[in-house]
Amino acid sequence: MSKVPMDVVTDIFHRLPVKTLLRFRSLSKPYCSLIDDPDFTNAHLDRSIKTRSNLNIILKGLHLYSVEFDALDNAVPIDYPLSSGAGTEAFGSCNGILAFRLTDKNLALYNPSTRQFRRLPVSEIDPPPGDSCKSGYIFYGFGQDVKTNDYKVVRMVQFNKSDDEDDEGIFYDYEVKVYSLKNDSWRKITKLPPYLRFMFQFFYHLLHRRGYGVLAGGVLHWVMPPRIELGPRNRIVGFDLGNEEFIEVPQPECADKNYLLDVAALEGHLCAVCNYDQEKIDLWTMKEYGVKQSWTKLISIQRTRTITTLTFLKPLAYSKQLDKVLVEINSQKFAWYDLQKKKMRSVKIGGSPGTFGAEVYIGSLIQIEDPKRLEIEKQNEQDELKNRNRKKRDDFLSKGFKLVL
Repeated sequence: MSKVPMDVVTDIFHRLPVKTLLRFRSLSKPYCSLIDDPDFTNAHLDRSIKTRSNLNIILKGLHLYSVEFDALDNAVPIDYPLSSGAGTEAFGSCNGILAFRLTDKNLALYNPSTRQFRRLPVSEIDPPPGDSCKSGYIFYGFGQDVKTNDYKVVRMVQFNKSDDEDDEGIFYDYEVKVYSLKNDSWRKITKLPPYLRFMFQFFYHLLHRRGYGVLAGGVLHWVMPPRIELGPRNRIVGFDLGNEEFIEVPQPECADKNYLLDVAALEGHLCAVCNYDQEKIDLWTMKEYGVKQSWTKLISIQRTRTITTLTFLKPLAYSKQLDKVLVEINSQKFAWYDLQKKKMRSVKIGGSPGTFGAEVYIGSLIQIEDPKRLEIEKQNEQDELKNRNRKKRDDFLSKGFKLVL
């Protein structure tokens, strides 16, 4: 390999799985430097996205499981820091990085491929001043600001009255904070739209993990179901990770106004899922982000003998040939939907939990560890090695031997 030009080596390495590349880091210093180089890391990720390689499915139950997308055969438990305790939730996935919620204030990022784990600094939840209230439901989101190549976590906290008084009709402003991986710090967002205080609806958001933001077009999305205070229509609420502002995203013209709306993402495109009384589901995809006229109906599914109720549907990924879409149904099963034949075929995955939420993640070499901390650890290791060598020399000299240099 030493006689192979580095540009040829680079081209070969771009095509290799992440696990193989991690092993190849030990072959030589030049190869290690190449694999660790941010330009190589990003190029490898771009190729994986374009070729739909290194794809995996995360199953989120009491514990986390991983399924290789190309095989879709067995669910393997993910071994991650603090995995021994149940309750850890993965609330987002972007470029091979998973965002974890351990507790309301204990959040972390994890790359399953490189096994790098990074806790976020704690940011206290501050109730509105002057009122006796406590934190209630918390919305989370995770994604990349493509303009600055920064990864961000969004936390939106709802507040309720802290005493036993009836708080019906009382709506407090949310507390919205954004964590930046580049700055390793949180920032409070003060410019909030008036409708945000009406966001949470108990049964809607608790079911099917609807409080976790859906990433598409550099924007995190949540659904606000119809409310008396705002009128009889759904809203798609977006948070732009670039300018850190809230936006309202136009919806498709669904056939019937009486439907339950969900949002999802399919290979970077925003999707709207219209559920008509659990009898029929239409899935729309936004071809050009932010353009209402670009909404296109992709899938239409009705109840069958094997699927007697349609409570929830989530698209996950296209097949290699782009002729099928893998979907999660009712948080219990998977199926391939054939775009030409308009038919579904069930997919059985061994070892999967009875109920779950599914998330796509792509194997990547993206670094999430703090470079300053790594430099400090490296310096500490070098200092420790010097101290050990100095101690050995002093011990040798104290025994009356002459040190031969």
